Amino acid sequence: MGAKTAMLVYADGDVATGLTGAAEFADEASAAELLGLLWPPARIRPDGEEPWDLGDAVFPPEGRACALSTPEVDVLCDQALMLDRPSQLPAHLVDASMGRTLYLHAMHSVVDWFAFAVWRDGTLVRSLSLSPDDGVLEDRGERLAFEQPFWAGEHPAGGDYALPFHPLELGEHALSEFFGFNIEGADDGGPSAGRLDPWAVELFGFQVV
Repeated sequence: MGAKTAMLVYADGDVATGLTGAAEFADEASAAELLGLLWPPARIRPDGEEPWDLGDAVFPPEGRACALSTPEVDVLCDQALMLDRPSQLPAHLVDASMGRTLYLHAMHSVVDWFAFAVWRDGTLVRSLSLSPDDGVLEDRGERLAFEQPFWAGEHPAGGDYALPFHPLELGEHALSEFFGFNIEGADDGGPSAGRLDPWAVELFGFQVV
């Protein structure tokens, strides 16, 4: 497993459904305004390149960010969102989700770290962060249904692995559960096994100076 993500998603309903046909509503100005939640507008510059496929945009390089704003779903991708404790997401980013569902998804394959959080109408309902080196960094709220088999030992990492399951495997399940797509196994540019093809959704790219 080699996937990396750093995503914040605001949604009014099903994310995969909202992103299907998103190009009809997307424009760079709206994406830049959305990114202004994360960075001062004066620091944001369009990167001047072709739009990013979602499959690549989920983890932009340092100094870059990707964004997409549609009537039903807003997506921000930036390494600044990789928080060891997702519950500490700045309050103004959470406040912007009032009346919606907010998802944070972050993972890094080099250290087998995965973290996610879910807020509904501005209230944190679940937050988890863990890696084999640091153990469980955060575990707040009731475990969601897709997590239960992992904690029950149905997906063992094997050997002397420090956790009862591999964080990145749980991370892929979370991608599918929250957003309807996967990254691992779909990085050849073909459709993923989920409901949404991440290479069929385009985000605008920006420099953060």
